[in-house]
Amino acid sequence: MALAGALIAFFITRPHRVFNRLVMLFDTVGLSLFCVVGAVKALDYGLGPFAAILLGTITAVGGGTIRDVMTAKVPTILTSSSGLYAIPALLGAGLVVGLILLTGGARSVIGIPFELLGAALCFAIRAIGIRFNINAPASRLIAEIGDGGGSNSQK
Repeated sequence: MALAGALIAFFITRPHRVFNRLVMLFDTVGLSLFCVVGAVKALDYGLGPFAAILLGTITAVGGGTIRDVMTAKVPTILTSSSGLYAIPALLGAGLVVGLILLTGGARSVIGIPFELLGAALCFAIRAIGIRFNINAPASRLIAEIGDGGGSNSQK
């Protein structure tokens, strides 16, 4: 009975880990695609490069935030251990906007490879952040809240 219970527990927890990894993979793909789509759409509507990069980043991060809120979780962007989230979106959107502007805005033929490069950069940075547990620097306030008040709390 003990062996059967251990095997059942082993196989029940395995799909949970696999499921979490699958969700992280799809989240990373979504982040990558939405940072590019948001930036390119902003350029299509005549916004400047800074606004396009910002809107690409907000579009990408906003989707994950809505998903987390709908599933009653703390949004990934608000946790200090998110494995890099907004930074990859910012860099991916920045790359695609920069490449499109370098070619004079010619998106018809060469835009798709630029968009794929921007998405690939975002995906790679996010995946590396997750794999190696690399996080964006947190402010002292977030660090103090995270450890229950830290060493600066009153005794």
